[in-house]
Amino acid sequence: MADRSATLRASAADMAAGSIDIEQCRDDFPVLHRQVHGKPLAFLDNAASSQMPEQVMRAYTDYHSKYHANVHRGVHLLSQEATEAMEGSRETLRELVNARSSKEIIFTSGATDAINLVMQSWGRANIREGDEILISTMEHHSNIVPWRMLCDEKGAELKVIPVSDDGVLDMEAYASMITDRTRLVGIVHVSNTLGTINPVAEITRIAHERGIPVLVDGAQAVSHMNVDVRKIDCDFYVTSGHKMYGPTGIGILYGKQEHLEKMPPWRGGGDMILSVSFDEVLYNDLPYKFEAGTPNISGAIGMGKAAEYIVSVGYEAIHKKEQELLRYATEQLQSIEGLRIIGTAPEKSSVVSFVIDGIHPHDIGTILDLEGVAVRTGHHCTQPLMERLGIVATTRASMAMYNRKEEIDQLMAALHKTIEMFR
Repeated sequence: MADRSATLRASAADMAAGSIDIEQCRDDFPVLHRQVHGKPLAFLDNAASSQMPEQVMRAYTDYHSKYHANVHRGVHLLSQEATEAMEGSRETLRELVNARSSKEIIFTSGATDAINLVMQSWGRANIREGDEILISTMEHHSNIVPWRMLCDEKGAELKVIPVSDDGVLDMEAYASMITDRTRLVGIVHVSNTLGTINPVAEITRIAHERGIPVLVDGAQAVSHMNVDVRKIDCDFYVTSGHKMYGPTGIGILYGKQEHLEKMPPWRGGGDMILSVSFDEVLYNDLPYKFEAGTPNISGAIGMGKAAEYIVSVGYEAIHKKEQELLRYATEQLQSIEGLRIIGTAPEKSSVVSFVIDGIHPHDIGTILDLEGVAVRTGHHCTQPLMERLGIVATTRASMAMYNRKEEIDQLMAALHKTIEMFR
Protein backbone atom coordinates (compact mmCIF):
# COMPACT_ATOMS: atom_id res chain seq x y z
CA MET A 1 0.00 0.00 0.00
CA ALA A 2 2.78 2.41 0.81
CA ASP A 3 4.25 2.03 -2.69
CA ARG A 4 0.86 2.66 -4.31
CA SER A 5 0.34 5.77 -2.18
CA ALA A 6 3.76 7.09 -3.15
CA THR A 7 2.93 6.52 -6.82
CA LEU A 8 -0.35 8.45 -6.54
CA ARG A 9 1.34 11.40 -4.83
CA ALA A 10 4.24 11.42 -7.26
CA SER A 11 1.75 11.47 -10.14
CA ALA A 12 0.02 14.45 -8.58
CA ALA A 13 3.32 16.25 -8.18
CA ASP A 14 4.27 15.64 -11.81
CA MET A 15 0.96 16.98 -13.13
CA ALA A 16 1.12 19.97 -10.82
CA ALA A 17 4.10 21.37 -12.69
CA GLY A 18 1.72 22.67 -15.34
CA SER A 19 -1.38 24.80 -15.19
CA ILE A 20 -5.03 23.92 -15.45
CA ASP A 21 -6.50 24.04 -18.94
CA ILE A 22 -9.53 25.92 -17.71
CA GLU A 23 -11.78 25.33 -20.72
CA GLN A 24 -10.97 21.62 -20.85
CA CYS A 25 -11.62 21.44 -17.11
CA ARG A 26 -14.94 23.25 -17.44
CA ASP A 27 -16.01 20.87 -20.19
CA ASP A 28 -15.94 18.11 -17.57
CA PHE A 29 -18.68 19.93 -15.61
CA PRO A 30 -21.88 20.14 -17.69
CA VAL A 31 -23.74 22.40 -15.25
CA LEU A 32 -21.22 25.20 -15.80
CA HIS A 33 -22.55 25.67 -19.32
CA ARG A 34 -26.19 26.29 -18.37
CA GLN A 35 -27.92 29.63 -18.02
CA VAL A 36 -29.77 30.97 -14.98
CA HIS A 37 -32.52 33.57 -15.48
CA GLY A 38 -31.23 34.03 -19.02
CA LYS A 39 -27.66 34.74 -17.84
CA PRO A 40 -24.54 32.52 -17.95
CA LEU A 41 -24.14 30.72 -14.65
CA ALA A 42 -21.28 31.95 -12.47
CA PHE A 43 -21.18 29.27 -9.77
CA LEU A 44 -19.41 30.76 -6.74
CA ASP A 45 -20.94 28.60 -4.01
CA ASN A 46 -18.37 25.82 -3.97
CA ALA A 47 -17.84 25.89 -0.20
CA ALA A 48 -21.43 24.65 0.18
CA SER A 49 -21.19 22.00 -2.55
CA SER A 50 -18.85 21.79 -5.49
CA GLN A 51 -20.09 20.53 -8.83
CA MET A 52 -19.48 17.00 -10.14
CA PRO A 53 -17.47 16.22 -13.28
CA GLU A 54 -18.80 13.77 -15.82
CA GLN A 55 -16.17 11.23 -14.76
CA VAL A 56 -17.76 11.06 -11.30
CA MET A 57 -21.30 10.92 -12.67
CA ARG A 58 -20.37 8.08 -15.02
CA ALA A 59 -18.86 6.05 -12.17
CA TYR A 60 -21.95 6.76 -10.09
CA THR A 61 -24.41 5.71 -12.83
CA ASP A 62 -22.32 2.77 -14.04
CA TYR A 63 -22.85 1.13 -10.68
CA HIS A 64 -26.62 1.55 -10.89
CA SER A 65 -26.89 0.51 -14.54
CA LYS A 66 -24.32 -2.29 -14.74
CA TYR A 67 -23.62 -3.94 -11.38
CA HIS A 68 -26.09 -2.71 -8.79
CA ALA A 69 -25.89 -5.20 -5.93
CA ASN A 70 -25.18 -5.25 -2.24
CA VAL A 71 -21.57 -5.52 -1.12
CA HIS A 72 -19.56 -7.94 1.03
CA ARG A 73 -22.22 -10.60 1.45
CA GLY A 74 -22.93 -11.87 -2.05
CA VAL A 75 -21.17 -14.66 -3.97
CA HIS A 76 -22.59 -13.70 -7.38
CA LEU A 77 -20.64 -11.63 -9.89
CA LEU A 78 -22.50 -8.33 -9.50
CA SER A 79 -21.99 -8.35 -5.74
CA GLN A 80 -18.31 -9.09 -6.22
CA GLU A 81 -17.96 -6.26 -8.73
CA ALA A 82 -19.74 -3.82 -6.41
CA THR A 83 -17.57 -4.87 -3.49
CA GLU A 84 -14.41 -4.48 -5.55
CA ALA A 85 -15.44 -1.01 -6.73
CA MET A 86 -16.38 0.21 -3.25
CA GLU A 87 -13.27 -1.18 -1.59
CA GLY A 88 -11.20 0.25 -4.44
CA SER A 89 -12.62 3.66 -3.59
CA ARG A 90 -11.70 3.15 0.06
CA GLU A 91 -8.13 2.46 -1.01
CA THR A 92 -8.11 5.53 -3.28
CA LEU A 93 -9.28 7.70 -0.41
CA ARG A 94 -6.69 6.15 1.87
CA GLU A 95 -4.07 7.14 -0.65
CA LEU A 96 -5.49 10.64 -0.99
CA VAL A 97 -5.04 11.45 2.70
CA ASN A 98 -2.04 9.12 3.14
CA ALA A 99 -3.50 6.94 5.87
CA ARG A 100 -1.42 3.90 6.83
CA SER A 101 -4.16 1.35 6.26
CA SER A 102 -7.56 1.12 4.60
CA LYS A 103 -8.76 -0.07 8.02
CA GLU A 104 -8.42 3.58 9.07
CA ILE A 105 -10.94 4.81 6.47
CA ILE A 106 -14.58 4.58 7.60
CA PHE A 107 -17.36 5.46 5.16
CA THR A 108 -19.95 7.81 6.67
CA SER A 109 -22.77 9.94 5.30
CA GLY A 110 -20.51 13.01 5.48
CA ALA A 111 -18.23 15.04 7.74
CA THR A 112 -21.06 15.77 10.17
CA ASP A 113 -21.85 12.08 10.53
CA ALA A 114 -18.15 11.33 11.01
CA ILE A 115 -17.84 13.84 13.85
CA ASN A 116 -20.94 12.40 15.47
CA LEU A 117 -19.46 8.92 15.18
CA VAL A 118 -16.37 10.04 17.10
CA MET A 119 -18.52 11.81 19.70
CA GLN A 120 -20.85 8.86 20.21
CA SER A 121 -18.15 6.18 20.26
CA TRP A 122 -14.86 7.69 21.44
CA GLY A 123 -16.42 10.61 23.29
CA ARG A 124 -18.98 8.73 25.36
CA ALA A 125 -16.34 6.16 26.33
CA ASN A 126 -13.66 8.69 27.31
CA ILE A 127 -15.26 11.94 28.51
CA ARG A 128 -16.16 12.21 32.18
CA GLU A 129 -17.59 14.86 34.47
CA GLY A 130 -15.18 17.76 34.90
CA ASP A 131 -13.27 17.00 31.66
CA GLU A 132 -12.69 19.67 29.02
CA ILE A 133 -13.14 19.65 25.24
CA LEU A 134 -11.36 22.41 23.36
CA ILE A 135 -12.68 23.81 20.06
CA SER A 136 -12.36 27.18 18.28
CA THR A 137 -14.62 30.15 17.68
CA MET A 138 -14.59 29.54 13.92
CA GLU A 139 -16.02 26.01 14.03
CA HIS A 140 -18.93 24.94 11.86
CA HIS A 141 -22.00 23.94 13.86
CA SER A 142 -21.22 20.30 13.06
CA ASN A 143 -18.05 20.59 15.16
CA ILE A 144 -19.83 22.45 17.97
CA VAL A 145 -23.22 20.83 18.53
CA PRO A 146 -22.06 17.21 19.05
CA TRP A 147 -19.52 18.31 21.66
CA ARG A 148 -22.07 20.58 23.34
CA MET A 149 -24.43 17.60 23.53
CA LEU A 150 -21.70 15.40 25.01
CA CYS A 151 -20.67 18.03 27.56
CA ASP A 152 -24.28 18.45 28.66
CA GLU A 153 -24.63 14.68 29.03
CA LYS A 154 -21.36 14.12 30.88
CA GLY A 155 -21.02 17.34 32.87
CA ALA A 156 -17.89 18.33 30.95
CA GLU A 157 -16.83 21.82 29.90
CA LEU A 158 -16.63 23.11 26.32
CA LYS A 159 -13.81 25.66 26.01
CA VAL A 160 -13.40 27.93 22.99
CA ILE A 161 -10.15 29.19 21.44
CA PRO A 162 -10.53 32.87 20.46
CA VAL A 163 -9.89 34.34 17.02
CA SER A 164 -8.65 37.81 16.08
CA ASP A 165 -10.66 40.44 14.22
CA ASP A 166 -9.04 39.36 10.95
CA GLY A 167 -9.98 35.72 11.54
CA VAL A 168 -6.70 34.24 12.79
CA LEU A 169 -6.68 31.64 15.53
CA ASP A 170 -4.99 32.84 18.75
CA MET A 171 -2.30 30.19 19.11
CA GLU A 172 -0.91 31.62 22.35
CA ALA A 173 -4.34 31.44 23.91
CA TYR A 174 -4.76 27.91 22.59
CA ALA A 175 -1.56 26.69 24.22
CA SER A 176 -2.45 28.35 27.52
CA MET A 177 -5.98 26.90 27.56
CA ILE A 178 -4.84 23.28 27.62
CA THR A 179 -5.02 21.88 31.13
CA ASP A 180 -4.73 18.52 32.85
CA ARG A 181 -8.48 18.13 32.32
CA THR A 182 -8.40 18.63 28.53
CA ARG A 183 -9.38 15.40 26.80
CA LEU A 184 -9.88 16.39 23.15
CA VAL A 185 -9.12 19.20 20.71
CA GLY A 186 -11.51 19.66 17.78
CA ILE A 187 -10.35 22.11 15.10
CA VAL A 188 -11.39 23.10 11.60
CA HIS A 189 -8.66 22.84 8.96
CA VAL A 190 -10.13 25.56 6.73
CA SER A 191 -12.89 27.90 7.89
CA ASN A 192 -15.94 27.70 5.63
CA THR A 193 -16.82 31.32 6.48
CA LEU A 194 -13.44 33.06 6.64
CA GLY A 195 -11.27 30.88 4.42
CA THR A 196 -8.65 30.86 7.18
CA ILE A 197 -6.24 27.93 6.95
CA ASN A 198 -5.37 26.80 10.45
CA PRO A 199 -1.94 25.35 11.38
CA VAL A 200 -3.37 21.93 12.18
CA ALA A 201 0.00 20.18 12.40
CA GLU A 202 1.21 22.67 15.02
CA ILE A 203 -2.12 22.47 16.86
CA THR A 204 -1.77 18.69 16.93
CA ARG A 205 1.86 18.82 18.09
CA ILE A 206 0.96 21.04 21.05
CA ALA A 207 -1.94 18.81 22.03
CA HIS A 208 0.10 15.62 21.72
CA GLU A 209 2.75 17.01 24.06
CA ARG A 210 0.06 16.62 26.72
CA GLY A 211 -1.24 13.32 25.37
CA ILE A 212 -4.45 14.87 24.02
CA PRO A 213 -6.04 13.52 20.80
CA VAL A 214 -7.04 15.89 18.00
CA LEU A 215 -9.97 15.78 15.57
CA VAL A 216 -9.64 17.88 12.41
CA ASP A 217 -12.66 18.95 10.36
CA GLY A 218 -11.30 18.87 6.82
CA ALA A 219 -14.52 19.37 4.87
CA GLN A 220 -13.19 22.58 3.30
CA ALA A 221 -9.61 21.39 2.84
CA VAL A 222 -9.42 18.19 0.79
CA SER A 223 -10.52 19.76 -2.51
CA HIS A 224 -8.03 22.61 -2.20
CA MET A 225 -4.82 21.26 -0.71
CA ASN A 226 -2.76 18.13 -0.26
CA VAL A 227 -3.88 16.64 3.06
CA ASP A 228 -1.45 14.21 4.68
CA VAL A 229 -2.89 12.87 7.92
CA ARG A 230 0.42 11.30 8.86
CA LYS A 231 2.25 14.63 8.59
CA ILE A 232 -0.52 16.38 10.49
CA ASP A 233 -0.44 13.44 12.94
CA CYS A 234 -4.06 14.08 13.91
CA ASP A 235 -6.01 11.29 15.55
CA PHE A 236 -9.20 11.83 13.53
CA TYR A 237 -9.86 13.63 10.22
CA VAL A 238 -13.25 14.03 8.54
CA THR A 239 -14.41 15.19 5.14
CA SER A 240 -17.42 15.04 2.78
CA GLY A 241 -17.72 13.90 -0.82
CA HIS A 242 -19.86 16.81 -1.98
CA LYS A 243 -17.17 19.33 -0.98
CA MET A 244 -14.65 17.63 -3.27
CA TYR A 245 -16.49 17.21 -6.59
CA GLY A 246 -18.28 14.06 -5.44
CA PRO A 247 -21.83 13.03 -4.50
CA THR A 248 -23.81 14.15 -1.49
CA GLY A 249 -24.58 11.77 1.36
CA ILE A 250 -21.09 10.27 1.54
CA GLY A 251 -17.95 11.09 3.50
CA ILE A 252 -15.13 9.50 5.43
CA LEU A 253 -13.74 9.37 8.90
CA TYR A 254 -10.01 8.79 9.12
CA GLY A 255 -8.99 7.50 12.53
CA LYS A 256 -5.73 6.15 13.80
CA GLN A 257 -6.11 2.40 14.06
CA GLU A 258 -5.05 2.42 17.71
CA HIS A 259 -8.12 4.53 18.53
CA LEU A 260 -10.58 2.79 16.24
CA GLU A 261 -9.68 -0.63 17.63
CA LYS A 262 -10.62 0.49 21.15
CA MET A 263 -13.79 2.37 20.20
CA PRO A 264 -17.13 0.58 20.57
CA PRO A 265 -19.50 0.43 17.58
CA TRP A 266 -22.00 3.27 17.36
CA ARG A 267 -24.72 1.69 15.22
CA GLY A 268 -25.73 -1.95 15.21
CA GLY A 269 -26.98 -4.09 12.33
CA GLY A 270 -25.76 -6.07 9.37
CA ASP A 271 -22.14 -6.16 8.19
CA MET A 272 -20.70 -4.77 11.44
CA ILE A 273 -20.86 -8.19 13.07
CA LEU A 274 -19.02 -11.51 12.87
CA SER A 275 -21.71 -13.50 14.64
CA VAL A 276 -24.98 -12.82 16.44
CA SER A 277 -26.97 -14.73 19.02
CA PHE A 278 -29.53 -13.57 21.57
CA ASP A 279 -26.85 -13.90 24.22
CA GLU A 280 -23.77 -12.47 22.52
CA VAL A 281 -22.64 -10.34 19.58
CA LEU A 282 -19.13 -10.53 18.11
CA TYR A 283 -18.23 -7.39 16.20
CA ASN A 284 -16.54 -7.27 12.82
CA ASP A 285 -13.01 -6.06 12.20
CA LEU A 286 -12.12 -2.56 11.04
CA PRO A 287 -13.34 -0.72 9.10
CA TYR A 288 -16.66 -2.63 8.95
CA LYS A 289 -17.25 -2.40 12.70
CA PHE A 290 -18.48 1.16 12.11
CA GLU A 291 -20.42 0.56 8.88
CA ALA A 292 -23.71 -0.99 9.92
CA GLY A 293 -26.27 -1.83 7.24
CA THR A 294 -26.19 -1.39 3.49
CA PRO A 295 -23.79 1.47 2.74
CA ASN A 296 -24.08 4.26 0.19
CA ILE A 297 -22.31 2.13 -2.39
CA SER A 298 -22.65 4.43 -5.40
CA GLY A 299 -21.74 7.40 -3.22
CA ALA A 300 -18.56 5.69 -2.06
CA ILE A 301 -17.66 4.81 -5.63
CA GLY A 302 -18.34 8.38 -6.74
CA MET A 303 -16.25 9.84 -3.91
CA GLY A 304 -13.33 7.64 -4.90
CA LYS A 305 -13.63 8.76 -8.51
CA ALA A 306 -13.72 12.40 -7.33
CA ALA A 307 -10.46 11.80 -5.48
CA GLU A 308 -8.94 10.40 -8.66
CA TYR A 309 -10.11 13.48 -10.56
CA ILE A 310 -8.46 15.83 -8.06
CA VAL A 311 -5.20 13.92 -8.29
CA SER A 312 -5.37 13.95 -12.11
CA VAL A 313 -5.46 17.76 -12.06
CA GLY A 314 -2.81 18.07 -9.34
CA TYR A 315 -2.93 19.90 -6.04
CA GLU A 316 -0.24 22.43 -6.90
CA ALA A 317 -2.07 23.40 -10.08
CA ILE A 318 -5.34 23.65 -8.16
CA HIS A 319 -3.75 25.79 -5.44
CA LYS A 320 -2.12 28.08 -7.99
CA LYS A 321 -5.37 28.58 -9.88
CA GLU A 322 -7.52 29.15 -6.80
CA GLN A 323 -5.07 31.57 -5.22
CA GLU A 324 -5.09 33.61 -8.43
CA LEU A 325 -8.87 33.76 -8.23
CA LEU A 326 -8.74 34.66 -4.53
CA ARG A 327 -6.32 37.54 -5.13
CA TYR A 328 -8.35 38.84 -8.07
CA ALA A 329 -11.66 38.64 -6.22
CA THR A 330 -10.17 40.30 -3.13
CA GLU A 331 -8.71 43.17 -5.17
CA GLN A 332 -11.94 43.75 -7.05
CA LEU A 333 -14.17 43.62 -3.98
CA GLN A 334 -11.92 46.02 -2.06
CA SER A 335 -12.61 48.64 -4.73
CA ILE A 336 -16.30 48.85 -3.75
CA GLU A 337 -17.05 51.66 -1.33
CA GLY A 338 -18.86 50.46 1.78
CA LEU A 339 -17.86 46.82 1.28
CA ARG A 340 -15.91 45.08 4.06
CA ILE A 341 -14.27 41.70 3.65
CA ILE A 342 -14.77 39.41 6.64
CA GLY A 343 -11.69 37.28 7.19
CA THR A 344 -8.32 38.62 6.09
CA ALA A 345 -5.93 36.01 7.45
CA PRO A 346 -2.59 35.79 5.60
CA GLU A 347 -3.18 32.08 4.91
CA LYS A 348 -6.54 31.66 3.18
CA SER A 349 -8.36 29.27 0.94
CA SER A 350 -10.42 30.55 -2.00
CA VAL A 351 -13.28 31.99 0.07
CA VAL A 352 -14.27 35.67 0.31
CA SER A 353 -17.02 36.69 2.72
CA PHE A 354 -18.18 40.28 2.81
CA VAL A 355 -20.80 42.74 4.01
CA ILE A 356 -21.99 45.93 2.33
CA ASP A 357 -23.18 48.89 4.37
CA GLY A 358 -26.96 49.23 4.33
CA ILE A 359 -27.74 46.10 2.31
CA HIS A 360 -28.69 42.78 3.89
CA PRO A 361 -26.77 39.77 2.53
CA HIS A 362 -30.03 37.97 1.64
CA ASP A 363 -31.01 40.89 -0.61
CA ILE A 364 -27.58 40.81 -2.20
CA GLY A 365 -27.83 37.08 -2.85
CA THR A 366 -31.29 37.37 -4.37
CA ILE A 367 -30.26 40.07 -6.82
CA LEU A 368 -27.02 38.28 -7.71
CA ASP A 369 -29.04 35.18 -8.55
CA LEU A 370 -31.08 37.16 -11.06
CA GLU A 371 -27.77 38.08 -12.69
CA GLY A 372 -26.72 34.43 -12.91
CA VAL A 373 -24.31 34.57 -9.95
CA ALA A 374 -24.67 31.84 -7.33
CA VAL A 375 -23.26 32.76 -3.92
CA ARG A 376 -24.13 31.81 -0.35
CA THR A 377 -25.68 34.22 2.15
CA GLY A 378 -26.39 33.81 5.86
CA HIS A 379 -24.44 32.73 8.91
CA HIS A 380 -22.94 29.69 7.12
CA CYS A 381 -23.57 27.45 10.15
CA THR A 382 -21.09 29.53 12.17
CA GLN A 383 -23.38 31.58 14.41
CA PRO A 384 -20.88 31.87 17.32
CA LEU A 385 -18.30 33.27 14.88
CA MET A 386 -20.81 35.80 13.58
CA GLU A 387 -21.54 36.91 17.14
CA ARG A 388 -17.80 37.28 17.81
CA LEU A 389 -17.40 39.47 14.71
CA GLY A 390 -20.49 41.55 15.50
CA ILE A 391 -22.44 40.66 12.37
CA VAL A 392 -25.47 38.49 11.64
CA ALA A 393 -24.63 37.26 8.15
CA THR A 394 -22.33 37.67 5.18
CA THR A 395 -22.35 37.16 1.44
CA ARG A 396 -19.82 34.47 0.59
CA ALA A 397 -18.20 33.84 -2.78
CA SER A 398 -16.21 30.61 -2.86
CA MET A 399 -14.12 29.62 -5.85
CA ALA A 400 -13.04 26.26 -7.23
CA MET A 401 -10.49 25.20 -9.81
CA TYR A 402 -13.02 25.49 -12.67
CA ASN A 403 -13.92 29.14 -12.04
CA ARG A 404 -12.71 31.97 -14.32
CA LYS A 405 -11.86 35.61 -13.69
CA GLU A 406 -14.75 36.48 -15.98
CA GLU A 407 -17.09 35.05 -13.35
CA ILE A 408 -15.57 37.40 -10.77
CA ASP A 409 -16.25 40.22 -13.22
CA GLN A 410 -19.85 39.00 -13.50
CA LEU A 411 -20.08 39.08 -9.70
CA MET A 412 -18.71 42.61 -9.63
CA ALA A 413 -21.15 43.86 -12.24
CA ALA A 414 -24.03 42.30 -10.31
CA LEU A 415 -22.83 43.90 -7.05
CA HIS A 416 -22.65 47.35 -8.64
CA LYS A 417 -26.19 46.85 -9.95
CA THR A 418 -27.30 45.83 -6.46
CA ILE A 419 -25.75 48.91 -4.87
CA GLU A 420 -27.39 51.17 -7.44
CA MET A 421 -30.78 49.66 -6.60
CA PHE A 422 -30.39 50.42 -2.87
CA ARG A 423 -28.75 53.81 -3.18
